[in-house]
Amino acid sequence: RTPLKLVNTGAGPPGIAIGKLLISMGFGNIVMCDINGIICEGDEGLNAGQEEISHISNRNHEHGALADALRGADAFVGVSRPNLVTAGVGSTMKDDVVAMANPTPEIMPDEAKRGGAAVVGTGRSDFPNQINNVMVFPGIFKGTLAVRAREITEGMKIRAARALAALVTDEQLSADYILPSALDKSVADTVARAVAQEAREQGIARA
Repeated sequence: RTPLKLVNTGAGPPGIAIGKLLISMGFGNIVMCDINGIICEGDEGLNAGQEEISHISNRNHEHGALADALRGADAFVGVSRPNLVTAGVGSTMKDDVVAMANPTPEIMPDEAKRGGAAVVGTGRSDFPNQINNVMVFPGIFKGTLAVRAREITEGMKIRAARALAALVTDEQLSADYILPSALDKSVADTVARAVAQEAREQGIARA
């Protein structure tokens, strides 16, 4: 199976955390971009976080602008600034877009779909597939505190993501419904149980 290529723009703490999580989950080749373009191992002027992730991302050592990174990419994740991607640039990708800059994303969902995106996520509440950290924060902290875990590990984050995804049944799953609503009351408890169980299995729970 050919590894996926995911482009992540926004190489500050949120973007780097997302990049690390995607790599930990085995999503394939993650290409990180900042305001100057593609981040590559060996680049000068990288901050500590960018330097660290440069060693595990961009496997093919690509260079260039964001538009170059997007060419042939399977998916795009944006946590940067408005209007970075046009439908024309997006059309060089293969599949999915998650543009989360708020209130104006890197590309508006309707424009992304015109460019050929199959699935579009957004940070906004007035479009389908809102990606909001409120869906995980309460549950992660609740689960961690419930078992008095010593730390929040990458495994706990992965378990939370998978629990969240599992709340959408095969019958519900569609291009406009890839994750539950932030207002779904079952989300926090589901994530909390998953996080607590992972902490127990890792041996870091103290209760």
